[in-house]
Amino acid sequence: MSEKVRTRFAPSPTGFMHVGNLRTALYEYLIAKSLGGTFVLRIEDTDQERKVEGAVDIIYHTLKKAKLFHDEGPDVGGEYGPYVQSERKDIYLPYAKQLIENDKAYYCFCSKERLDMLRENSDDIGAGYDRHCRNLSQEEVQEKLNSGIPYVIRQKMPLEGTTTFEDAVFGTISVDNSELQDQILVKADGYPTYNFANVIDDHTMNITHVVRGSEYLSSTPKYNLLYEAFGWQIPTYVHLPLIMGKNDDGSVSKLSKRHGATSFEDLINDGFLPEAIINYIALLGWAPKDNREMFTIEELIEHFSVDGISKSPAVFDYDKLEWFNGEYIKAMTTEQFADTAMPYFRQAIRTKELNWVKLASILQQRTTRLTQIPEKIAFFEEQPEYDKEMFVNKKSKTNLDNSPVMLKAAIEALDALPEWTHDSLHDSLMELAKTLEVKNGTVMWPVRIAASGMTVTPGGAVEILDILGREESMSRLKKGLAKLS
Repeated sequence: MSEKVRTRFAPSPTGFMHVGNLRTALYEYLIAKSLGGTFVLRIEDTDQERKVEGAVDIIYHTLKKAKLFHDEGPDVGGEYGPYVQSERKDIYLPYAKQLIENDKAYYCFCSKERLDMLRENSDDIGAGYDRHCRNLSQEEVQEKLNSGIPYVIRQKMPLEGTTTFEDAVFGTISVDNSELQDQILVKADGYPTYNFANVIDDHTMNITHVVRGSEYLSSTPKYNLLYEAFGWQIPTYVHLPLIMGKNDDGSVSKLSKRHGATSFEDLINDGFLPEAIINYIALLGWAPKDNREMFTIEELIEHFSVDGISKSPAVFDYDKLEWFNGEYIKAMTTEQFADTAMPYFRQAIRTKELNWVKLASILQQRTTRLTQIPEKIAFFEEQPEYDKEMFVNKKSKTNLDNSPVMLKAAIEALDALPEWTHDSLHDSLMELAKTLEVKNGTVMWPVRIAASGMTVTPGGAVEILDILGREESMSRLKKGLAKLS
């Protein structure tokens, strides 16, 4: 096997990419890149019944958006292709037959009906195949093959002793061979099973590190026995802890849709940035040595090491992810945020052209998810109906008697402005408060309500007037005054 580190991400095209799969891809990418190795994408589509139309494109799109760029794969090629299992179909059967010749596998001719009956008559829920065909004579096997009886090929497991393997995270693990079932390697349709194809592909593609969820720990002895049966070098195993979700009662269970968005696509649709998702997912099961939290993908490559991976399950905390997202938003330039937020601006503001950078500047520090934006800015497109009681505010010392006085004076002052800029609006309204001998808020609050029709807005009266522009602002202020009259 090649000395150069080679990892592979081998998803099945069955729909959106779950965060567990994405974390596996991320760790495989980081292991490869931190050790100067190669990151391979392989599509495992041997289970044709579960294949979803368009799912391969989702895999490409997700990896690209997450900036996990593969060095080899179906779309970019490489010297170990093809990189789609269904296109490798002819590779597997000769390997299975080699195992039969070496007495490590056998033909099984049992019908579906017989296997169903076995399951029905067994008291043991986990009972497997009874090895009925394991010791057929060569003559019996040949006769059945000549008769065209459908068959599968099963692995011949040792019946005694133990199988031991090393895992980079969980250490030394031993399993009694008596617990291992004679698993199917090649199905009746000629397609390999997931487990068998995995081993053949990993060996023929020179994969040095196999990274997967800890739920595959129990399958690993079967993989190892296959490697040993072929006389191949066993790769380094890296099993990752489970990702859990918080339940309403405070307990945790394996992350599922009832906890919230669980796929990368769903999280993006919920207003999270790809960079924030990747940063957060990197910390679900891995602890950097210096306990820092914020990492770019380049910094993750620099700091990542397998010995920082935990055995303990990680809990997916949506509040923590939202905090990360808010920090990433704050770290953008205003122009970058305006570009990123544009689709959300346009959801709310369809008919107007506003100064988008100014709009971004009043939203940026107050936004933790992009999906919050349309609701916050909808009043710029169309002012909502509002009640005149909203002009009453204790803190600003406004009521229904002084609000019309303030608003009328503000309209006159603003109407006289030679130019409509943030600074001129600010100076004019502050000067007005001084002239009227009232708190700044006593002038600003009625102006803000009349301009927006909202008690909570991104930005204050001055920012709103500046973005709305002279004509729209004056129209709204006069309507507010009419409401109060």
